[in-house]
Amino acid sequence: MTKATKTKQTLPAPMTTVLEERIYQDIYDAIMEHRLPPRTKLTEQVLCQIYDTARHTVRKVLARLSSEGLVDLEANRGAFIASPSHAEVRDMFELRNIIEYAVLDKVGRQASTRQIAGLRKMVEEERQSYLSGDRPRWIRLSAQFHMALAELTGNDLLVDTLRKLVSRTTLMIAKTEAPGHNACSFDEHDTVLAALESGDVAQAQAHMAQHLHLCEDRVLPDTTEQFDLRSVLGKS
Repeated sequence: MTKATKTKQTLPAPMTTVLEERIYQDIYDAIMEHRLPPRTKLTEQVLCQIYDTARHTVRKVLARLSSEGLVDLEANRGAFIASPSHAEVRDMFELRNIIEYAVLDKVGRQASTRQIAGLRKMVEEERQSYLSGDRPRWIRLSAQFHMALAELTGNDLLVDTLRKLVSRTTLMIAKTEAPGHNACSFDEHDTVLAALESGDVAQAQAHMAQHLHLCEDRVLPDTTEQFDLRSVLGKS
């Protein structure tokens, strides 16, 4: 009886974790693909119905998305997909420029050949994901490239700060179609890496500044269009 009781108590935990991850990935992908645009309300009750789960599970997912800058939790109003003002977007890109300039300075001085090769592999995976039409994975890798560079500094506070900035700016960038002109281009990442590999940190910093400038130029215009959660996240 004791063993059976213990088994019943331990089974729900991993199952809940899997469901939380599924909800997180569904909402993350919908945000980054602009199927759920900024200011869309993420109603707890509707999410509970879509995923047949309890409110505390949904709230954990929304808290995670909030910590990453993708969702704004407003007192007495609920959860909304983040919608930074254009002034905030401008300020965030300015801060990203400062931080990522410093990141490249440190990485350029101390990164190993093996670490740079890892970044090169990531950019190639980003390229292949885009060319194969796997937009969610491409967007994730595109954002993760910046985080992977930051992680090479070994500064956890810097990484946490940049993560939220990358998330909030990425969700505001519009879709584009042509390779080489996409929201966070693998070609632009490639030029940064090429400069690092050649030992030219200043050139890498210049390429990154140009890349971030182009990203800022792709920011979506304000929208008031409303989307139904069930039509985007609901399963048929």
